[in-house]
Formats: sequence, C-alpha cells, structure tokens
Amino acid sequence: MASSRSQPTPDIPPEWLRDFEATSRRPLSTRINYSFIQTYKPVLDDESFRAFDTMEEYRQWCDNDLPDWLGYGRV
Repeated sequence: MASSRSQPTPDIPPEWLRDFEATSRRPLSTRINYSFIQTYKPVLDDESFRAFDTMEEYRQWCDNDLPDWLGYGRV
C-alpha cells in the first residue's frame, strides 16, 4: 500500500534548476568532459614520465619526495 503523504520538496534556487536543465540537454560526452577537474599535484605533475627498477625504489621516492597530503606514503 502506497503512502498518501507526499515527500517534501527541497527548496532549490531557480538558477540551480536552470543550470541543471541546461546541462541535462548537453551531450553525454560534453557532460563527462566538464565533470573532471584538473588539479596540480606538486612533484607528480612536474615530470611527464618516471620509471623505477623496483617497487622499493618507488616507495622510497614517494616517502622522500612527495608531500604527505597527497597520500602516497606508507601506512
């Protein structure tokens, strides 16, 4: 048996609704493209390529060269 009470509708600002409706009319590929935000990551983004001979060398590089807040340290 369905409930006769209706769900409360949140107060959504009209400009948000207009933006949502405009976005929903864009092709999916465009919406996906706009969904990724490029954030500069110090040290990681400074070189296009790095290679390590062993996993231990990679781990030491992470420990010594990357800021802790990037989350590449050992646990």
